[in-house]
Amino acid sequence: MPRKPQSKGKCVYCGYETTKGSMTKHLSTCSQRRSTIEQSDSTQGASEPVYHLRVQSLDVSDFWLHLEIRGSAPLKELDRYLRAIWLECCGHLSQFGRGGGWDNKVAKTRQIQAVFTPEVELVHIYDFGTTSETSIKMAGLRQGKPTTKHPIALMARNLMPEAQCTQCGKPAVWLCIECLIEHEVWGTLCDEHIKQHPHNNYGEPIEIVNSPRLGLCGYTGPADPPY
Repeated sequence: MPRKPQSKGKCVYCGYETTKGSMTKHLSTCSQRRSTIEQSDSTQGASEPVYHLRVQSLDVSDFWLHLEIRGSAPLKELDRYLRAIWLECCGHLSQFGRGGGWDNKVAKTRQIQAVFTPEVELVHIYDFGTTSETSIKMAGLRQGKPTTKHPIALMARNLMPEAQCTQCGKPAVWLCIECLIEHEVWGTLCDEHIKQHPHNNYGEPIEIVNSPRLGLCGYTGPADPPY
């Protein structure tokens, strides 16, 4: 069986597009990222450990992020970020855990620098009913100054996965929740065919967004950036 092509993503610093497997290496050599770091390090203020985290949905592997986070930041800042960019719909509970995530719970008050080593994988769980699980691993570490005033900076993100209209095969921009719930069909539709498509019982279709939470619970999309 042929392998599924790796999803691609884009570097925030230079716009370079590459595969999920190659993004870590690109970020370690990206000249524009290096320039941004040098500019930050030349400013006043204290240096601290700054962690490069590789984040991936455990539900749909095409969704992934590369983040840079202050070592002094507590895990609750990472929880807030994942909710904003990927997950938040109805204020569900969440937790971090080692290994499978459900056991070995890690408190959100713990600092990043007290949790992550190259061998550690945390699993973030959002919503204990319609669950979304996210793997988080350390991909790098530098001693310096953060490049933003926020605790977390986005360095790279997967490109929007392609979706085709179930009626004509053209690029789809809408997801019909009625198809998903009543018929267990991933009903993706283009602008033209959404006009004639029946969806009477579950409200209007929702716009397809770059998130593994799409189609789950009441999720409709991310918060407005910056996160």
